[in-house]
Amino acid sequence: MPDLETRELRYFVAVAEELHFGRAAVRLGIAQPPLSRAIRQLEKRLGVQLLDRDRRGVALTDAGKVLLREAGPALDAVAAAARRTRRAAVPQRSLVLTTKAGAAHDLLRALLDAYAREPGAVPVEVLPCEIGEQAKLLRDGRADLAFMHKPFDDLVGFDVEDLLTEGQVALLPARHPLSARRSLTLAEASAVPDLPIARWPRLDGTYPDGPGPQVRTQSQLAHLVALGRTLLVIPASSRAWQWPDHVAVPVVDAAEVTTVLAWQPGRRSPALAALVRCATDLRDGRLTDPVRPA
Repeated sequence: MPDLETRELRYFVAVAEELHFGRAAVRLGIAQPPLSRAIRQLEKRLGVQLLDRDRRGVALTDAGKVLLREAGPALDAVAAAARRTRRAAVPQRSLVLTTKAGAAHDLLRALLDAYAREPGAVPVEVLPCEIGEQAKLLRDGRADLAFMHKPFDDLVGFDVEDLLTEGQVALLPARHPLSARRSLTLAEASAVPDLPIARWPRLDGTYPDGPGPQVRTQSQLAHLVALGRTLLVIPASSRAWQWPDHVAVPVVDAAEVTTVLAWQPGRRSPALAALVRCATDLRDGRLTDPVRPA
């Protein structure tokens, strides 16, 4: 079985993504000849051709497509191992908890307060992120735990505890006629001609079809809602970041959303275990400032 070096994988990924040796060399900060030699050596070691090279440029072979798909997670795992190793050497290491900005705000505040009262509690760094980023932050070692949401987020491979189940609201411009409604149905929220629902990128970076604006950050979205260009349907607790120009209207038939606490299996340190225990105690009403059970 041939051994693969992380340097070779990084070189290959750069060429595979750029489909051009010159651009890949610039991206890597090396000269082109050693890059070409490294790729040829990699192909020789694996015994397969990874790239088709001709006058028109560079293209991936079927074997190259497989290696590109596998190389990303492999490099992420190596980087995560190095990151966790460095953090483990810090005498008073902290826990890093990542969450979408504004999501389950009251629950997060209650959890941080409860955990801070635990004997031997370590500092907790809150790492705000955009929608869908928590899984990557957990897998690459930049976060120890994450607030995530079923059924929307990628929970594959994580240990989880369900914490809070809630309904959803439509976030609307305050000046829109629908903002005066006491409630909406999902069909009504999805069929407002002048407020098409915003579109978030899928995990592969592509956007679903639809008339709504393409957004990547919650700040973009908040601005577009305030301008009367879009609406969105979100968990009720996520309205913590609601602007004065927004109004939240309950969507009575939208699917319920469950906030979960997630972490990598096999990485339950005493500090992490204590924080998880605080979260479940809050959920079950065994601590003050309880939240509604999932």
